[in-house]
Amino acid sequence: MFISRFIGRTALLAAAKSESSAAAAASNPLEQFFEADRNPDDQKPVYGRSWKAPELRLKSWDDLHKLWYVLLKEKNMLMTQRQMLHAQNLRFPNPERIPKVRKSMCRIKQVLTERAIEDPDPRRSAEMKRMINAL
Repeated sequence: MFISRFIGRTALLAAAKSESSAAAAASNPLEQFFEADRNPDDQKPVYGRSWKAPELRLKSWDDLHKLWYVLLKEKNMLMTQRQMLHAQNLRFPNPERIPKVRKSMCRIKQVLTERAIEDPDPRRSAEMKRMINAL
């Protein structure tokens, strides 16, 4: 039974890798909540740093919106992986990634709040603040 599950998962991942990313996401959207399997012989991957506020100030509203949802997806993937490993009494391999994602998300909210405060139209400013607080 274990072998059939392992082979089924391996076949599923191989099929997902061979298809385009859009088709793979449509076939099994839950795979987005798990990090791609790596070969144990590979080197430990190096993950980036959190976004800095001055870098985020240079981005447009749409870019910040897209980045927010990329970070939200990454956070959900990391939390799912951490919970799954915790249930199996295994150690989460890179716990430092979660604070980096959270810091970046907080900095995006900070930059958006700064922009809302600077907006001369009070109605638009209030609407932007409501939208930011809903994030």
